[in-house]
This record gives sequence, structure tokens and C-alpha cells, in this order.
Amino acid sequence: MVVADVGRRRGAPVPVAPFATLWVLVTAGALLAVLVALSGRYGPHRDELYFVAAGRRLAWGYPDQPPLTPLIARATDLVAPGSLVALHLPSALAAAAVVVLSALTARELGGRTGAQLLTAVATGTGVVVVTLGHILSTTTIDVLFWVAIVFVVLRTLSRDAPRGWLLVGLLGGIGLLDKHLVAFLLAAVVVGVALTPQVRHHLRSPWAWAGVGLAVLLWLPNLLWQATHGWPQLELAADIRDEYSGAGPRLEFVGLLLVQLSPVAAVLWVYGLVRLLRVPALVRAKPLAWAFLVLVAVFLVTGGKAYYVVGSVPVLLAAGACGLEERWSRRGLVVSAAVLALSAFVAWPAALPLLPERTFGASVYPELNDDQAEMIGWPALVDAVDRAVTDSGAALVVTSNYGEAGALEWYGSDVPVFSGHNGYAAWGPPAPDVVGPVVLVGYDEAPGWAVGCRGAGRVDNGVDVDNEEQGGLVQVCAGPRGSWADVWGEVSHLDA
Repeated sequence: MVVADVGRRRGAPVPVAPFATLWVLVTAGALLAVLVALSGRYGPHRDELYFVAAGRRLAWGYPDQPPLTPLIARATDLVAPGSLVALHLPSALAAAAVVVLSALTARELGGRTGAQLLTAVATGTGVVVVTLGHILSTTTIDVLFWVAIVFVVLRTLSRDAPRGWLLVGLLGGIGLLDKHLVAFLLAAVVVGVALTPQVRHHLRSPWAWAGVGLAVLLWLPNLLWQATHGWPQLELAADIRDEYSGAGPRLEFVGLLLVQLSPVAAVLWVYGLVRLLRVPALVRAKPLAWAFLVLVAVFLVTGGKAYYVVGSVPVLLAAGACGLEERWSRRGLVVSAAVLALSAFVAWPAALPLLPERTFGASVYPELNDDQAEMIGWPALVDAVDRAVTDSGAALVVTSNYGEAGALEWYGSDVPVFSGHNGYAAWGPPAPDVVGPVVLVGYDEAPGWAVGCRGAGRVDNGVDVDNEEQGGLVQVCAGPRGSWADVWGEVSHLDA
């Protein structure tokens, strides 16, 4: 390792082990196969319904997100409208790519076949990776870009190849068009490099500044959209921060950080974190350990969520796997991979639609992961609304949140659908000539902007899954208090 490090200072290529192509691709392919096989079960997530709706109204930004994920949803909607398999395929591919990139990261740290495979298994069986591989979300794409950026940063630093910062800038700029959290990763990397004297010279590299310029240039259209619309994402971020402030959410952050892959995987990545900070031969990768600690501190203080830092964990898993490979036999690595996988498999029914809906609803799993619960019952909601529309002769539907509105668009509604929630607010109000009864769904009681309201039933998903829509009130109202334009400001709301 000393010889290798001397070679790095002289600019010589970094000696790395061959890539364990077959084993890594088998691991990634197995995950992909499982995700695709289960992709049509249950239904779409509320956020997916919103992304499809946003994709049908493409823009450079939305009040709660940049444009990339809605653009991906739009592509799947064009290729196979109404297909869950098509909608979930980009996420499955992203999860498989994360597995491959994680193994490549282990290779870049000097890991041979055992370390690469152990990293791939630890990442690919991790509950949070599996969950994100089944749901098209901004976080799914964000994690992919984080893992890719970390890998390229590691490669750039370990090989002292400053041209790599251009690729970091390219990935960062595209990633910022999906989720603004990438900016935190890039800033944390800068702090990590500044704290590591052996690589600090990269901060003076024109290639690094060119990478920054490229990232900002790619991000600029979304920044301009946010600026011209009053920076709604900052308002939404403040709402999320208020919701997750306090001692309880911060303790939850720490707990989820340790279990979101699996408790056993946490032991491996904590070991990897220590190795990156203490092993001299890994000094050029040390900035990534500092970056992880900076990110955890920032999100812990600001009320962030534990999954925000998921994309920075595979490099820690890789460092831990490389350490075990140096100490343990091949048999020991195989046993550790099996233990890692089994410790994660226990929680897979919370992450994937493995159980029948009724069995899932009666189990403890909805309490572990409410995302699966939010993929059940949409047809029942649509049926309840359709009955109210038919019985009342309503001219339109107004929903309290984007999931309900997205479901009515996804499954089809006989009348126009509106909502004041986040992006939907800009897609209204209804035209002035739309008059007559209106069906409301998702409001616990008649809102102040509506008149002549009466109950018309409740949503029952039929499987007793306690999600946000179960038991929701369906109402028929005579109309708004005045014109729709007059009350639309009261209908509109921005929240997570």
C-alpha cells in the first residue's frame, strides 16, 4: 500500500484489482429481477401519482421539486400509460445501478472479489435501497446520483486526476434537477477535501472550478423557475424542518440511520467509517468520511431525514468490506454476506409487496414503512368519488391532496379533477363557466370556502390498511363561496 501511495503522488495509475463483473452483475441482476417481478403488485404510491400528473404538465420546476423525476414519469406514461411495471422500471434499474457502483467503489478502495461482492450484497439487500427500488421517487434518483458522485470523487482523489471534477460537475448538475440535496453533498465534499491536507490542492484546480460552473449552469433553469415563483421549495423545506424539529425526531434520525439498511450493515459501515478516518493508506478517501459526518451533523441540526444521507453510505460499506477482506478468509466473507442478507430480508415485507394486501394490513409491517400502505386502496377511493359524482351530477372534483387528485387522473374520472395541494394549485382554478355541484374528498369537514355541503360516504379500501385515505370523508357541495377565482387562494396550500 505504501508503494501504491507513492505512485499516486507521482501521478502513476492506481493499481486496482479486476472488477468482479460476473458476481456483481449476478447480485445486481437478482435485485433487478425481484423488483421487476413485484413491480405490478399493490398500486402506485401517492407521490408517483403526483409525478405522473406533473409529467403531463412539464415545467422547469414545481413548488416541491425540480423537473427530472416528473420527466421520467412522463416517459413511462408515454411508453405504457397506466402500467405499474413501466412506472417502477426506472427505480428498479436505479437500484441495480447503485449496487454496481457500490462494488466499483470497493474496487477503487483496493477491494478484490470478496470485498466487492460483500459491498454489493450489503447494499443490494439493504431495506432502504429495496424500498426505493420499488417506488419512483425523487429520493430514488437522488440516491443513484449521490452514489455515482461519491464514486467519481473517490476515483478523482485516489488517482489524483483533477479532470474528474468535470464529471462530478456534470453528475451534480443533473442531480440538482432531481433534488436539491445534491448541493449538500457537494458542499460536504468540499469541506472534506479542505480538512485533508494530502488532497487539499484539488481546491485550487481549475478543473474543480469548471465542474462547479458546469453544475450551476445545468441547475440554472430550475433556479430561475424557483426565483420567479418566490422560492416555494424554501418555504416547503421550512415546513419539513418544523415538523421534524425537537428531541424526538432527532433521536429517530439516529435510530433510522443505523437500521435503514439493516442493523448488521450498520456495524459494517461504522467500521468502514473508522477505517477511512484512521488508515493511512486510505487517506485520499478520507474526505468522504468527513463529508458523511458533516452531512449527518447538518441534517441532525436542521431536522432532516435519515434517508437523506443514504447515498453517502455505500463508500463506508466498501471501506468496511475491504477491511474484512484483509482480515478474514473467503469463508468468513461468505458467512458475513449471508448474515448481512438475512438480517435485511426480515424487513423486506415492509419494503416490497411480498404479502397479500390483507395480510400486510394485519401485520406490523405498515408501522415500519408507511410507503407500502400508501400504495393500497386507490381504486376504492376512485369508486367512492365516482359514485358521489354520479349520484349528485357534480361538474368537478376537488381533493385535499395531490395523491387523491393523481389517483383520479390515473384511474380515470368522468369530470375534471382539481386540488390546491402544491403543484396542483398552479393547475387551477376551474374555469369560470364550471358551475354546479362539486364533490370534495379528503376534507375532514366542510371547508370554509365551500357552501351547501353534505356527506356522501367514506373511503373504505376493503383491506383495513390504515393509510392517509382510509375512512376519508366524501362530500357533495353546492359550490364555492363566490367564484372559484375568489376562493382559490383558500383552496391552495403548500406542505409535504
